[in-house]
Amino acid sequence: MQVYFLILYFFTYGFLGWCTEVAYATTKQKRFVNRGFLNGPICPIYGVGVSVVVHFLMPVSGNLFFLYLSSTVLVTVLEGLTGYFMDKIFHHKWWDYSNQPLNIGGYVCFVFSLVWGIACVVIVKVIHPVIHDMLALFPLTVGVVLIVFLLFILSADLYVTASEILKFNRQLEMIERIAEELREVSDRLGETIHENVMETMEQREKVEEHLEEQRKRIAELREHYEELLSQRRKVVHRLMSAFPGMESRRHKAVLEELKAKIKGRL
Repeated sequence: MQVYFLILYFFTYGFLGWCTEVAYATTKQKRFVNRGFLNGPICPIYGVGVSVVVHFLMPVSGNLFFLYLSSTVLVTVLEGLTGYFMDKIFHHKWWDYSNQPLNIGGYVCFVFSLVWGIACVVIVKVIHPVIHDMLALFPLTVGVVLIVFLLFILSADLYVTASEILKFNRQLEMIERIAEELREVSDRLGETIHENVMETMEQREKVEEHLEEQRKRIAELREHYEELLSQRRKVVHRLMSAFPGMESRRHKAVLEELKAKIKGRL
C-alpha cells in the first residue's frame, strides 16, 4: 500500500505543480504556456520532490525546524541532480540560476531553496493530510487501474518528448555544420577574388568559373540553413517557451538564433 500511495502522490503533486507553474507563467507572460517538460499536464520533478518529502519527513512533522531544514536540503539536492542529469543526457541546460546569488552551477539557488522549504512545510502540515484523505477514498481497484493508465500515458509522453529532443539536437548539429561550411566557402570565395585580381587575363576565365561554383554552393547552403531553422517542431517550440532560459551546451549560438526566429513568429 505504501508504494500504491507514493505513485498516487507522484501524479497528484506532479499535476498540482504543473498548475502552479502554468499560473505563474500566465501572470508573467499574459498567455498560456505549458511549463512542463512533458506534453501532458504534469511536472515530474514536483511529483518526485513532494512525494519524497512527505514520505521521509511526515514522521518528523512535529518538529517544524527540522522539517523545514530537511525539506530545504531534500528539494535542493533533487533540483540540482535533476538539472545536472538532464543537462548531461540532453545537452541542454533547462533552467539557469547563474545570475542569482548563492547558486551552485546555475542548477540550484539558495534563495529559491529557502522558499521551497517553506512550501514543503505548508504541504506536509496542511495540504498533504487533505490530499491523502481524498486519495484514500478511491477503491483499491479503481486506484490501481488509474495508476496503470497514468503510467502508460506518462511513458508514452516521455518517449515522444525525449525522441523529439534528440532529433532536435541532430538538427542543431546539422545547422552548425552548415554554418561552418558556409564560413569556409565564404573564406575560399574571398581568397579566390583576391587571387582573381592578381591573376593574368588568360587565367581569369577559369577563376570566374570557380567563383560561380562557390556562389552556387553558398546559395545552396544558405537555403538549407534557413530550411532547417524554419522547421517546426511542436514539442521543441513548446519546451523553449516553457524554459526561456534553456541553453545548448554544444550549439549555443544556433539555439539562440532559432529562439529569436520562433519569438518573431509569436
